[in-house]
Amino acid sequence: MSFFDALNISASGLSAERLELDVTASNLANAESTNNGTPYKPEAVVLESVGSGSDAFSAQLQGALASTGIAGTGSATPGGVEVEKIVTEDVPNQQVYDPDNPEANAQGYVEEPNIQPVTEMTDMISESDAYQANVTAMDTSKTMYSSTLELLK
Repeated sequence: MSFFDALNISASGLSAERLELDVTASNLANAESTNNGTPYKPEAVVLESVGSGSDAFSAQLQGALASTGIAGTGSATPGGVEVEKIVTEDVPNQQVYDPDNPEANAQGYVEEPNIQPVTEMTDMISESDAYQANVTAMDTSKTMYSSTLELLK
């Protein structure tokens, strides 16, 4: 395992969480966007694990245990996370009664995106917490590296 792997793993998490925050903010910004009769479709980010094998966490754990002499064998290539894709959610549009809207149908309903602001805000809080956790992990790694360099003086 390289000296800077912890920083690289945290950095990949920061990038992924930043994109998730951007997509959630876009969903919130377009919660009432009808776009001339074609309502905005909410999006979501699909993340995937990066590393050796299909179970990168298990491989990392085994490698770490082997290096301490506790158990396990071999070492794993450090991973992280990356964005696999951004998908458009398949949710039906909602009908909102607004007869004064120029896009209203004959019954006075306007077709709007089915975006729940409370759900999006909850997702945003979760993504923000994950971002902060990666910042904390990065700061901890930096402190450990600085302490190691001080010991080597």
